[in-house]
Amino acid sequence: MTITIAAHSAHPLTVNRLGYGTMRLTGPDIWGEPANRPEALEILKTAVASGVNFLDTADYYGEDVTNRLIQEALHPYPAGLVICTKVGATRRPDKSWVPFNTPDNLRTSIDNNLRTLRQEQIQLVHLRLMGHGPVPLAEQLGAMFELQREGKILHVGLSNVTREELEAGLQLGPIATVENMYSYAQRTTVQLPHGANPGGEEVLDLCEQHGIPLIPFFSLIHGLPKAGNKLAELAQKYRVSEAQLNIAWLLHRSPWILPIPGTSSLAHLRENLKAAEIQLSAEDMTYLG
Repeated sequence: MTITIAAHSAHPLTVNRLGYGTMRLTGPDIWGEPANRPEALEILKTAVASGVNFLDTADYYGEDVTNRLIQEALHPYPAGLVICTKVGATRRPDKSWVPFNTPDNLRTSIDNNLRTLRQEQIQLVHLRLMGHGPVPLAEQLGAMFELQREGKILHVGLSNVTREELEAGLQLGPIATVENMYSYAQRTTVQLPHGANPGGEEVLDLCEQHGIPLIPFFSLIHGLPKAGNKLAELAQKYRVSEAQLNIAWLLHRSPWILPIPGTSSLAHLRENLKAAEIQLSAEDMTYLG
């Protein structure tokens, strides 16, 4: 299964429809070095060797830990590998998440990603929205499109975006992808300590209408505790884990969804990748609702 990013552009990217999110490779609270650095490097190598050609990262994971791990494990990068990063936020020493979204901030983040990843151009960059602060969406996206015109970014996406923000963004320029929280059990907006996280279900139809891949994040962490009996029953039927079935549900929910389940365990990575082999029937999907 593959999906095409920016299909209507002159430079589309086609990737396999199960990516890998690197956030869990960091230390506790998405901060600092991994507890097991050799395993973290091996996870990245194994993912790519197993056919994963879409990696999601950010320079504020760690800080900059996942970018450095990607570069160490995989550079020079194999042909066809798409590395997607995010800008618009940063971390403070108290591990809080704060906006970093002025035009100068965004340029600093892009240059940092390019330097650490050892790339001349980043294929896909998500602008993560951090609430309605002093920097208007049009100003943030305008800076992103300027960096795109300069050749530092190939495609621009939006992350943590409401339906209204996505509609506004589409009026400002080409939006290649959307990255929102989404899972079987967590489909709509949820309030977390660092702010609101809009849900994937709230923008999925709009993404489908415009041919925009929806990339769900945190799908395992926030989805499984509230998944309920139906997911457990069907997982038992197919003799798979609930985590695997959650990924399978996303893959079957829409051909425009590109899951990026993350893990810091090599064994769990292999389990997650096997989820792409699970075939859910129309009856299964109706049962899950």
